[in-house]
Amino acid sequence: MPAMISSIAELEALYGEPSEASLLKEAHRIVPEYRAFIEASPFVALATHGPEGLDCSPRGDGPGFVRVQDEKTLLMPDRRGNNRVDSLRNIVRNPQVGLLFLIPGIGETLRVNGLAVISVEPALLQSFAVDGKAPKSVIVITIETVFFQCARAILRSELWNPQKHVARERLPSAGQILAAVSQNRFDGEAYDKALPERQKTTLY
Repeated sequence: MPAMISSIAELEALYGEPSEASLLKEAHRIVPEYRAFIEASPFVALATHGPEGLDCSPRGDGPGFVRVQDEKTLLMPDRRGNNRVDSLRNIVRNPQVGLLFLIPGIGETLRVNGLAVISVEPALLQSFAVDGKAPKSVIVITIETVFFQCARAILRSELWNPQKHVARERLPSAGQILAAVSQNRFDGEAYDKALPERQKTTLY
C-alpha cells in the first residue's frame, strides 16, 4: 500500500518532537493531582491483551470506584456482567493493562499503564460490597506510568455537550442487534422487553 509509515524514524520525521509538557506530565506513581482525577471518575476503559488479541472493556460505578490503595497501586472491583470475562482471561495470561479514566464534564482524561493480577481475597472483596453484594474478584494494578491527556479529543467530539446527545431510538436496540447477528435465532423483542428490569436487579 503506498504512502504508509513503516518506521519510527519516518513517524518522528512526520510529527516532530513532543512538547516539553507532554513529557513532563508522565509520572511513575500516583501524585495527589492524579489521585484527584481517579477519585472523581465514574468510568474507565480497561485495555488488555491476550493470545486472541486486544480487548477494551468499559467499567463504571460511583465516582472513585477504582480505589487508590497507595501511590503505586489501584484496586478495581469486577462487577456483574455477562461472564465473558474477556479482560480477566487476558490478565491471567498477560498482566499488561491500560486504563483511560473519564470524568463527566471534564475535558482532560487520565491514562494509566501497569501490570495487573486478579485477587479473590475475601476481605478485599467484601470491602467493595454494595447492597451486601461483593464483586467476584478485584483487579489489582501496579502502576508503571500515569499521565493526563489534554482536552482536544473531548472538545472536538463535544462528548459532554447535551445538545449532541443521540436519542436512543435512532440506533438499533440490544435485542435488535442480537436478532440480526444470530439471523433471528434469538428472540430480540423478548430480550429488549426484559432488559430494563434485568439491568436494574443485576447491577451488583
